[in-house]
Amino acid sequence: MELTSLYYRLRSLTAYRPLLEQPVLRSAVSLLDHLSGGAGEPALDAWAEFCFQLEKAGAEGPGSWLLEQLRYCDAPWPRAVESGCSLPGGELSARRDLETFSALSALDSASLRQTLAALLPPEGRAAAEELPLWTSGPAFDFDTLSNWYRSHGAGPFARYRAFLWEDGQLLPVPRPDAPGSETLMGYRLQRAQVEANTRALLAGRLVNNVLLFGDSGTGKSATVKSLLSLPDSGDLRLIEIEKNSVAQMPQLIRSLGGRRQKFILFIDDLAFDQDDRTYGVLKTILEGGLEPRPANVAIYATSNRRNLVRQTFSDREGDEVDRGETIQEKTALADRFGLRIPYLGLAKAEYLSLVERLAAQADIQMPQEELFARAVRWDARHPGRSPRTAQQFIASLA
Repeated sequence: MELTSLYYRLRSLTAYRPLLEQPVLRSAVSLLDHLSGGAGEPALDAWAEFCFQLEKAGAEGPGSWLLEQLRYCDAPWPRAVESGCSLPGGELSARRDLETFSALSALDSASLRQTLAALLPPEGRAAAEELPLWTSGPAFDFDTLSNWYRSHGAGPFARYRAFLWEDGQLLPVPRPDAPGSETLMGYRLQRAQVEANTRALLAGRLVNNVLLFGDSGTGKSATVKSLLSLPDSGDLRLIEIEKNSVAQMPQLIRSLGGRRQKFILFIDDLAFDQDDRTYGVLKTILEGGLEPRPANVAIYATSNRRNLVRQTFSDREGDEVDRGETIQEKTALADRFGLRIPYLGLAKAEYLSLVERLAAQADIQMPQEELFARAVRWDARHPGRSPRTAQQFIASLA
């Protein structure tokens, strides 16, 4: 494709137009503009910028960069293919854009460099001849890319499995903390319930929202994060919600409907002050309003409090006429979770058994009687018998 034609084809991208906002493609358009217009010195600057952006992106050429971007582009056409919907004119636009990208990918940088050198005065040609080259290829196949969207989805949810929801924005977590189930200690029955509910979600069945409540350090949060390590859970996505972002959850939930992936919205250490009205938003989400929650979304929360909303004695002794109803409203939020799983402190025998196992793993050589006696003394000085307490005790012996 002739350089001027390629320049105008890139300027008129439709199906993949968001890619024009990326620095690599912006610099490629600028380079083609100056080369086709015979502007040598601006083309020299544009070439250097283009190569810099490719290097910054870790790409050997525009083709390899485009392949990565096309797979994870969050645009209407890839989304339509993912969900199996038809988009009027979408296929025609996508095919045209892919032809354009194939032409860009096929550019011979050595020949282009000669073209650039010819546009410069003699004293500038030496600099042009030393410019770095890039690798050509590959071409882009419409059917192959469409099958990718059907199998993996589109956009950031095809690329990442964990996210943070902060201030109304979705931030990917490239390397999430997802412990394997074999590293979790105790509470097998509780974890089995959480895993069963999650597998039902992955199977597309109706599931409950889940509340894991109980003592600190018992592994509630680790249980939820470990779900990303479940076998055959490739379609599962975990989105951690900041407490101050709960009010924006309806916006997030609305955007997840129709996706091929299954989503757990995870609220860690959930608790509300008595004057915090945010819990009303969460209650509406849990019990369902006029706009139903999508079937591919479930809410999992952890809390050290069974009722989630803090109360004071003055709440129960105040002069409000409908005081009982007010108290009931504040304690009813936890009841909106269909599955409520207690994580209580370990019994003494369970605690000592766990200590013994952790000591063996840490290769701590100590008579059992002494080990248990020191573990009991440690427990007396630290609140709650939990896996965290046991780990801290073993760390104190190292």
